[in-house]
Amino acid sequence: MAAMSMENLTYLPFMKMHGLGNDFVVVDERGIAPRVDATVAMAMADRHRGVGFDQLAVLSDSPDSDVHLTFWNSDGSLSVACGNATRCIARFLMDETGNDHLTLRTDHGMLQARDAGGGLTTVNMGQPALKWDAVPLAREMDTLELPIDGGPTATGMGNPHCTFFVPDAEAVDLAARGAAIEHHPLFPERTNVQFASLIGPDHLRMRVWERGVGVTLASGSSSCATAVAAARRGLTGRDVTITLDGGDLSVSWRDDGVWMTGPTAHVFDGQWQL
Repeated sequence: MAAMSMENLTYLPFMKMHGLGNDFVVVDERGIAPRVDATVAMAMADRHRGVGFDQLAVLSDSPDSDVHLTFWNSDGSLSVACGNATRCIARFLMDETGNDHLTLRTDHGMLQARDAGGGLTTVNMGQPALKWDAVPLAREMDTLELPIDGGPTATGMGNPHCTFFVPDAEAVDLAARGAAIEHHPLFPERTNVQFASLIGPDHLRMRVWERGVGVTLASGSSSCATAVAAARRGLTGRDVTITLDGGDLSVSWRDDGVWMTGPTAHVFDGQWQL
């Protein structure tokens, strides 16, 4: 049998990006039929046989914004929000269009993005969900201190978050504790897990276990949730620096939402054989 020609193979163009080491594959489906599904996402996520990523983001056309974003976790599940990927894509679109302000629609809602200068990008991740049924939790309770060992705080940022404040975030066995809390019965949709410690005025050290992913070097939505939780508990003000394994993010909880600012990187472009 004759070898199949390269022209007969189907390829999916993609971009590889990261925000503080929180890495993404980005697929642009504007103007074309959808091609990414759970099977494609899981195959591309494999760091040994695929491209490797924490999340995959798909750009598609939107009638009321600059773009619609859909997020896939590395286990093939969908995520409503992904702050670092949103910042990376906003920077890409700003460079593409020359605009310094964008609107991006996600399943969490309409998000605003701005050029913050100095190569930094700011995204408004929207208002945090502070009530038990909006996080969501399995039953009614005070989200400020959950009935879990360590008394963590629950926050919704489009996806659920569980934040523990500990004396030393570096000392936590993140893989073991994160995996256990992700599947805690109080969180019917599972949860992202953060361990944070106060290392200075309005400065937190934070480490992340992401739902459907595992340990990540950074997480934008987790940073926003941790900043909100710290302010609610009186540990910080509403403007904080979050130091993650991959670097620093600035988070500001304002009347119009939670703004997150940080660097982005467009690493390379490639093609995936479907």
